[in-house]
Amino acid sequence: MNNPSVASSRVFVYEVVGLRQNEVTDKANSPIRRSGSVFITVPYNRMNQEMQRIARMGGKIVSIQPLTSENGANGKTTPGSGLPETKLEENPKPMTQAKEKTEHKKDIPVNLYRPNAPYIGKCLSNEELVREGGEGTVRHLKFDLSAGNLRYLEGQSIGIIPEGTDKNGKPHKIRLYSIASTRHGDDLDGKTVSLCVRQLEYKHPETGEKVYGVCSTYLCNLEPGADVKITGPVGKEMLLPDDPEATIIMMATGTGIAPFRAFLWRMFKEKEQNPDYQFKGLAWMFFGCAYTPNILYKDQLFELTQQYPDNFRLTYAISREQKNASGGKMYIQDRIKENADQLWELIQKPNTHTYICGLKGMEGGIDEGMSAAASKFGVNWADYQKQLKKQERWHVETY
Repeated sequence: MNNPSVASSRVFVYEVVGLRQNEVTDKANSPIRRSGSVFITVPYNRMNQEMQRIARMGGKIVSIQPLTSENGANGKTTPGSGLPETKLEENPKPMTQAKEKTEHKKDIPVNLYRPNAPYIGKCLSNEELVREGGEGTVRHLKFDLSAGNLRYLEGQSIGIIPEGTDKNGKPHKIRLYSIASTRHGDDLDGKTVSLCVRQLEYKHPETGEKVYGVCSTYLCNLEPGADVKITGPVGKEMLLPDDPEATIIMMATGTGIAPFRAFLWRMFKEKEQNPDYQFKGLAWMFFGCAYTPNILYKDQLFELTQQYPDNFRLTYAISREQKNASGGKMYIQDRIKENADQLWELIQKPNTHTYICGLKGMEGGIDEGMSAAASKFGVNWADYQKQLKKQERWHVETY
């Protein structure tokens, strides 16, 4: 493709007959059923994929026309994007996905255990993830769930109630932590849940005294066999789509890697446990940290890159060791800028989901990089991002 900007702005209308009927297309009021034809708007760079999808569904393309003002009624044009926003009624695949997503949300477990009646689990293991020469301490903790009914999905969080009382003599409030294991748990028996916890430490703004986080310190020092009060699960924002052919872009700093560990383990390490979910898409993770020894789960991630080179990409931003294009420290937003054009191309795919997890403030740099890429095609990134959020394809969890 010699001129991507021109090609990406070209859109075509496929007239299709013979698509397999389903509950959605059988609706009397659906535009699809007004005639024997379905009209589908297709960006230039997805023409071959759309042809293959239509063939799989038993359809036959009877005509292909460039999208013009005369036939533009088949798709609503997004202001400034140059691309049509296909209506759900005109595309059987998104309609089916939307229906499945709604049904799936009904099955999301939420607040099975509350602060006034938490689940009492046991710590099974507590392992250090930061290697020699790294900064701070990060622990991978595994808890036993066999004595209760605490179940969860990838991308959810659980609450931890630390032992003891606060300065007012009241029980500590819960702290939420992203779950770092799949629904099957690290032991693949569905009876454990794991967390990735960094001990919070900072200087008191007035006294200069070093202060440690209450709950993170409690967890990092937890001994195997100790009881722990767990609540939840909670969260629907960071859930992984069921589509095994989706493109999943993950951007994490520090312990923000937790939900993405769960994603990757489900995609690549649990094929026998997930017969209905055999991932064949693309997973691309950007991970930012200070030093190489602070790369969490480094060996396992490297192993995945070797085993699945066509399906998993891994890009590091190591701020104290690498330099960006300007000679400054390399942060995750710098890696986003370096790969912005390719990310922009991927994000336009209707089954691409982008996830951001980590420290507050990282979104600004990411937006800056994506804005630069989008502007090359005459698209306002802020407006386009709003569309992605509305489509539930842009997921953010920062703290």
